Amino acid sequence: MNKYIHILLVGLLSLGLFACAQDDSKSMSEKASDMAESASDTVENAADATGDAMKDAAEATGDAMDDAADATGEAMDAAGKAIDDAADATGNAIDDAADATSDAADKAAAKAKDAM
Repeated sequence: MNKYIHILLVGLLSLGLFACAQDDSKSMSEKASDMAESASDTVENAADATGDAMKDAAEATGDAMDDAADATGEAMDAAGKAIDDAADATGNAIDDAADATSDAADKAAAKAKDAM
C-alpha cells in the first residue's frame, strides 16, 4: 500500500509541476503577446507622427512656394512697369530731340535762304 501512496504522491506532484509549468508558459506567452502589441502600437504611433510631420512639411513647402511665386510675380510686374516708364521717357526724349533738330534745321535753312 505504501507503494501505491508513493505513486499517487509522485503523480500528484508531477501533475502540480506540470500545471505550474503550464501557467508559467501561458504567462510568458501572454507577456510576449503584450510586448508584441505594445511594439505594434509604438510603430503605429511613430508612423502616424511621421505622416503628420510629412504633411506639415508639404504644406509649409507649398506655402513657401506660393509666397515665392507671388513675390516673383510682383517683381516681374515692377520690372515691367520700370521698363515701360523707361521706354516712355526714352520716347519722349527722342521726340524732344527730333523737335529740336527739326527746329534747328528749319532755322539753318531760313538763315541759308536769307544769306542768298
